[in-house]
Amino acid sequence: MRAVQVLEYGGSDRLTVTDIPRPDPGAGEVRVRLAFAGVNFIDVYMRNGMYAKNRAYGTTVPLTLGMEGAGVVDAVGDGVEGLTAGDRVAYCLSPGSYAEFAIVPAWKLVPVPDDVALEKAAALMLQGCTGHYLTHSLFPLEAGQACLIHAGAGGVGQVLIQLAKARGARVLTTVGSPKKADVAKSLGADEAILYKDVDFKQVVDDLTGGEGVHVVYESVGKDTFERSLFCLRHRGTCVLFGFSSGAVTSVNPQSLAEAGSVFMTRPNLADYMTTADEISGRAGDLFRGVSAGNLQINISDIIDLDNAATAHDALEGRATSGKLLLRMEFT
Repeated sequence: MRAVQVLEYGGSDRLTVTDIPRPDPGAGEVRVRLAFAGVNFIDVYMRNGMYAKNRAYGTTVPLTLGMEGAGVVDAVGDGVEGLTAGDRVAYCLSPGSYAEFAIVPAWKLVPVPDDVALEKAAALMLQGCTGHYLTHSLFPLEAGQACLIHAGAGGVGQVLIQLAKARGARVLTTVGSPKKADVAKSLGADEAILYKDVDFKQVVDDLTGGEGVHVVYESVGKDTFERSLFCLRHRGTCVLFGFSSGAVTSVNPQSLAEAGSVFMTRPNLADYMTTADEISGRAGDLFRGVSAGNLQINISDIIDLDNAATAHDALEGRATSGKLLLRMEFT
């Protein structure tokens, strides 16, 4: 089968398209014939070695990239019940989706409803479930609360805006261009702040009458983290769940006090997707939202598997507005 592998850590030039043996499912596992794979920053972190020693997502090379996909069941291992060949399924947080086939633990798979296209299912799983746990579990937003979402026109940002508005929150977001501001506003953002043109911290102060927001969903990292802390109201929460501009390597505890006795957390999606029920519950909410027309999924581009490096370059260059997918040949 065709697969995109990393033989040694580094830039996008380290992505190697190769032929490897098609794997067989073991007990409790399913072989999925993939139609689409999601492209996410976690793939970049795995490619460049940043997650080599990560507790939840540790990697060793060689490795086949990709933590999210959708397709059809191709074969099942011993002990797997409720899944048969041809079933439409999607998943995330199981490695190896940059390939024509992947082995996935059965408990991580969710059925894709007939009225949800496979490309939308692939686009929803990792980023959609991230948006869901951030707004529903880690900091369950309530009507009347205010939040700041960085990179509002990105894949996670677009989902976060919609889920936060559905819970009745006031949504402020940062974006990199007027075009991206239009995207964020079209999805319900109350304010879209052009962070390259203004000091977003000052704008947040002005928009909230100096009170600040209840929570910051922080995915940019190094370039914005310190100011994000000071966008919070007293005892607010900063959720650092990504670092597209670079890692936050240290946090001065005194900054948390100076910002107003605020809280800071660095969560992993894996810790909010620990059981089949938890996964199906989140995915089910998202699929129902798509089916009902209440949740829009913007797929920025669909790129052939052999051009995975192009997808990584676009993602790292912040040249996307929405979700990037890889397409397998059989689709």
